[in-house]
Amino acid sequence: MGTSFKQLIEKVDQAENALEAQERLVAADWRQLRASWRAGWTPGRIVLAGLVAGFVVGRVEPAKSVAKGGSIMQMITALSGLFASATAQQAASQVDDVASDVGEVADSVQASVPTAAVDPVDLA
Repeated sequence: MGTSFKQLIEKVDQAENALEAQERLVAADWRQLRASWRAGWTPGRIVLAGLVAGFVVGRVEPAKSVAKGGSIMQMITALSGLFASATAQQAASQVDDVASDVGEVADSVQASVPTAAVDPVDLA
């Protein structure tokens, strides 16, 4: 065996150092790519991407909807029903809260008003 144990340890250390340097380069490249990607999405490009995606879906979906029966429309209908029921449930809980608050206020007002006997002679 021509290589000693110390030489093998040196080779492993060199490989580890090279790997760590490569990891740092990849991390720096990834940060640069992420920053470039985010900077590239301007409002105009976002709108353009939405228009293109809508056009593509509009061109592809009519052919699929004949075969599937309008799955996107069914999904939109289901989601709107889910949203409506959640909104109604939230409104009902708010009505219950307001009703209990009004009841508490009415009780406190009634308790603070003194109940005095009114003499009919005083009214005249």
